[in-house]
Amino acid sequence: MKSKLARCPWPTAGDPLYLKYHDTEWGVPAYNDKKIFEFLVLEVFQAGLSWRTVLYKRKNFRRAFAGFDFNKVAKFTRQDITRLMKDTGIIRNRAKIEATINNAQKIIAVRKEFGTFAKYMWQWVDGKPLIHKFKTLKDYPPFITEATAWSKDLKKRGFKFLGPTVIYAHMQAVGMVNDHTVDCFRYKAVKTQAQ
Repeated sequence: MKSKLARCPWPTAGDPLYLKYHDTEWGVPAYNDKKIFEFLVLEVFQAGLSWRTVLYKRKNFRRAFAGFDFNKVAKFTRQDITRLMKDTGIIRNRAKIEATINNAQKIIAVRKEFGTFAKYMWQWVDGKPLIHKFKTLKDYPPFITEATAWSKDLKKRGFKFLGPTVIYAHMQAVGMVNDHTVDCFRYKAVKTQAQ
């Protein structure tokens, strides 16, 4: 009989998509700007909603937002906004759609300054993941100091919908922090990948 894997307390047991996301993606350090933009888009749309809701619409978001190509999204027009507002496969929130287009434009500006968005992003944790030692759901804070500082800088640069809580969720997703609980089978694996 197979032994049950110890996991973080947040993925819904019996939900294959959620478990796959936890087991293969969440917390793995990301350095590809397109992948980073994908997570920023998803985090913006997740604000005020459950991650599960966004995860189940991820393929639709990929299709709606040009495969998460920030160069293409940055050129979206009013017609694209109208099209997206009619797209039942995504979360139809005009402010979040407009923020996504705006943020794609801002990523391009950051890349001109830093070479890559990843280089800019990783400086907020000195180039390597912060390793936390959480044991239960109660240990997870809504945000951390680094998320607050980075969020303030993003706001100064004109990014939208990226407050400290959203940014902390992004940092967790792209491996800027290892927030797998210490008993989770992914904790050591992600820690090793980060070194």
